[in-house]
This record gives sequence, C-alpha cells and structure tokens, in this order.
Amino acid sequence: MFNFGFSYIGLIYLLMLFLPNIVWTKYKPDHYEEYAKKENKILLIFERVGQILVCVNALIFSNFNIRNTPWVIWLIISFLLMILYELYWVKYFKSKHTMQDFYSNFLIFPLAGATLPVSAFLLLAIYGSNIFLFISVIILGIGHIGIHIMHRNEIFNNVSKKNPWKFAIKLIMSIFIFIFTALNFIVIGGRNINYFNHYKMIKNGVDEETYLNLGGQEQYVLMRGTNINNPTIIYLHGGPSSPDSFVSYGFTNYLVDDYTVISWDQRGCGKTYFHNIKKDTKNKSISFEQSLEDLNDLVEYALKRFNQKQVIILGHSYGTILGSEYVLRYKEKVSAYVAIAQVTSIEKTDLYSYEDAITKATEAGDDTSTLIEAYEDFRKNNDLISLMNLRKITSKYHPVEIPDKTLNMALFSPYFRIDDLKWFIKQNGNAKDYFALNQLLFDYTLNFDIYKNNLTYSMPVYFISGSCDWICPIDSIKEYANAISAPEVKMITIEGCGHNVQYSKPRLFSNKLKELLVSR
Repeated sequence: MFNFGFSYIGLIYLLMLFLPNIVWTKYKPDHYEEYAKKENKILLIFERVGQILVCVNALIFSNFNIRNTPWVIWLIISFLLMILYELYWVKYFKSKHTMQDFYSNFLIFPLAGATLPVSAFLLLAIYGSNIFLFISVIILGIGHIGIHIMHRNEIFNNVSKKNPWKFAIKLIMSIFIFIFTALNFIVIGGRNINYFNHYKMIKNGVDEETYLNLGGQEQYVLMRGTNINNPTIIYLHGGPSSPDSFVSYGFTNYLVDDYTVISWDQRGCGKTYFHNIKKDTKNKSISFEQSLEDLNDLVEYALKRFNQKQVIILGHSYGTILGSEYVLRYKEKVSAYVAIAQVTSIEKTDLYSYEDAITKATEAGDDTSTLIEAYEDFRKNNDLISLMNLRKITSKYHPVEIPDKTLNMALFSPYFRIDDLKWFIKQNGNAKDYFALNQLLFDYTLNFDIYKNNLTYSMPVYFISGSCDWICPIDSIKEYANAISAPEVKMITIEGCGHNVQYSKPRLFSNKLKELLVSR
C-alpha cells in the first residue's frame, strides 16, 4: 500500500509547481509586499508546514507513479489541472503584473494560482491512495488558499459588487467538490486504515504480486505471509472464471501469521486474462486438464520457493472441483484438502434447491408456475443462462442472513487493479460472450459429478459451509462427507452465511480453518 521509493510523477508535479514561482519572483505584482506584510500568521504556518509535507510525501512514495489501477482517472484529471495551472501563469506573465491580474479568475477557477495546484495534489493523493499526502494537501490548502482569499478580498472588495448568480454557482460547485472529496477521502482513508490494521512486519515472509509461468502462460498470483517457513495454502477461486484475489485479503489477513497464502487468478480470467489477451484473446488454451496442469505448476513453484514438502489446497465452489480432482491425482504433494462450499453435482444440488423452493412457495401460497418453467428450461437446455435464471428465482426462498462483504472489500482493497474492474464489467456485460470465453470449463462444471471420482483420500479432508448456502447445500455436502474415506473428515457449518462464507464472516471462518488444520 505504502510503497516507499522515488516518485517521478511527484518530481514532475513539483517542477511544474516551483518553476513558474521562480520566474514570478522577477515579475511580482505591484505593491505585493504591502499585502504580504498583513498575512495571517496562523495561515502562514499552515502554508509553510503544508509546503514541506507535500514536497516530501510527493517524492518518497512510488504509489504516485503510473501503474495499472482504476484510480488512474484521478491522475489524468490531476495532471490536467496542473496543465491549467501552467496556462494560468502564461496568462499572468502576459498581463501588466498587477494584483488584479494576479488574483483574477482563470476560466471557471477562482484563485487559480492557489486552487489549481492544491486540487491537483489532492487528486494525486487520491490516485496514490495515500492518506499522508492527502492530509498534507489539506494543511497546505488551508494556509495557501486562505491567505490568497484574504488578499483577493482586500483587492476586489471595492472594485466590483458581488454577483448573486456567480455566488450561487460557486456555492453549488463547492458543495459538489466537498462531497466528491469527502467520498474519496472515505475510500482512501478506508484503504489505508485497512492496510494498517493488517500490516505485517515481514522479515522472513513474503508480500508479493507477480506473474508466474504456469503451463506456458504468465499468470497472476498474490503471495502473503509473515514467515516462509510456515505451511503454504493455495487458494482456488470459484466460478469458473470468478477470480477474487483482490478481495482475498479479507480472510487471508487472519491467516498470514500462521500460513503463507497464495491467491491465484486462474487461466482465462481476471488479471491473468488481460495479461495474456494479445496472445490468447479467445481463451483457446483453456481446458480443465490445462487448469490442473497450471495448478500443478503453481504447487511445484510453491514447494520449491518456500522449501515445503507439501501444500494445503483450499478451494471455493468451482475451486473445489479443481481442488478435489487435483488432490486425488497428486496426493503426495498435498497435506490437507479444505473445501469451502464443496460442489458435488450441479444437476442434483439445484434440483434439491428447486424442490425446497417449491415447498416454501406452496406453503406461502405463491404462484409456482414461474419456478416450474425455469426448472424445466434448465433441464431442457442444461446451460449457464438457464441455470442462472433458475437460481435467481429460487433465491427468493433462500435468503442469506449474513451477506458477504466482497463489495466493501473490493472498494477498500489494496490489491484492486484496473484489470479487476475490466473483468467485473466483462462478467456483468453480455452473458453469452462472457460464458463463451470459458465454455469448456463451464461445460465441465455443469456435468461434474464428484461421486464419479475416487472416494478415497490420502490426506485429511475438511468442509466449511454457510448454513444458508443453497448453491452448494450443506445436506449434499454432509452426504458426500459421509461417503468418502480419509485419515480425517470434518465438516463445519457457519450459521447465517451463504455461498461466500469466507467473505461473510472472514475472521470466524479463518479461525475455524486454523482449528481444523491444527487438529491434524
């Protein structure tokens, strides 16, 4: 979050700030020194302190440099404000250099020489999600803008009468800017608080985002842990193609003291997809077997990187399909398998969910025709669109008591990048186009039946589910847990949670997970 290092963007901004001011010393407005003598001492202190803090903070954080993040729009706007700031100076240097010229409006901006750079640096702070620069700019703004408002009032009080329409417009703009700034402050403040709350002093650990060559393709992984000698957990997201590495910190923050946790954007989705979009635009390289090979390469990397003999596989939803088949095939590399919302059979579990919804709808006296039609459509077509439609209708009768917090976690995530935003847009855009990208994986998932696999595991197997999960109902998982053979089989149900139990009660989930793993 706070990446100490030289900021070339900060240097550019400071040069754009100071160079015109150096030239200005030779072209000061007439009588400027007379006004300067009357400057408020408190405001002057704010200005000087703010100047020092802004200069230091703008240079020492590399977060302000150009990077792959949705927040880059604020950098663009910020830079445009700095360009306007330079144009303001051009206007002034071409003028007669009077106090009126110095404090006249530039375009729609009052006190352009003060408000433009302060606003630009404020947006730079938002872009870098840096609370230190944000506070520094506020301090600077209070002093710098405050002083210049006093000078401007002294100059123009007797020059022209106030225009009520201009005042109203400025008031509305000020309210808008205040709300905009406050919302952004809440977001960057939340991101920074989140960062500090879970900041780990990593001495023998890892906190790394990178792309690894898995199956011949560079794929995104996030690795976090305070000590690389701790056991390694590889977390497999659901979907297929629903990466959540950027929010995985929500529960892994409670694990990294005891485990090294690897989150992975699998082939064909998220950051991995956009990193390879030029080479594999239509995901032609995707298949379930390829995903298994990718996972095995990741496991091999983790074993070597962290000097481990085995890893722990933690799968969620579709990740349990990939995870369960992997641990059965590569049992010697896995010390434990943990399934969050284990998938057993889409056809069977959605029939179970449908029958329960029908029962509840009938008891409530509701018309069940839409439900019946949706289920018949799913049975006829057996595709994702009909499945999603069925689940949308049945969910009315399966409310989640404790919703997941993924939206908040994404908003305040230190790991949220522009590729995550782009993938979210793609997921929620044209359904047919989205499903087509990973059609082979979706087909595999729709036809998956875990009972067709070997029911004998060589490692402990643990199941964690939410009591309100009707995508992977707990009764179907209990049935499977009773059917398998393993050195240890345990199942934990967390009350009130739905399908994303790790994001509904992340601390409780993580504590339960640690209890299971310690019990081995």
